[in-house]
Amino acid sequence: MNEHPVLLFDGVCNLCSAAVQFIIKRDAGAFRFAAMQSPAGERLLAEHRLTDVSGETMVLIVGRNIYLRSDAALQVARRLNGAWALLYGFILLPRSWRESGYRLLANNRYRWFGRRQSCRLPSEEDRHRFLE
Repeated sequence: MNEHPVLLFDGVCNLCSAAVQFIIKRDAGAFRFAAMQSPAGERLLAEHRLTDVSGETMVLIVGRNIYLRSDAALQVARRLNGAWALLYGFILLPRSWRESGYRLLANNRYRWFGRRQSCRLPSEEDRHRFLE
């Protein structure tokens, strides 16, 4: 098992790609990443029996723990440097509220932020953080 938390994201979503870049700048190298559409992403989804997970679902794998959607986003925030970790306080909100907000954003992400034709390649300096 990877010693780093692994974040699976929609590789063609502009919002998701921007979120990954945001995390890279604030996580002190903690996370590894894989687009769900990549061979590594598909393999991890299959290994964890998450074959019914759609691209609108953020997936965070931490050891044997799997976090989805708003739980994943808050677990990511918890591991960021600086005041960003305070966002984890939203875990106190009822899950139904958090999931409603998450789904609103997820269901409209292409319309509001656009999408790419293919997954964006990471920069040379960040390439080691992306699973192949």
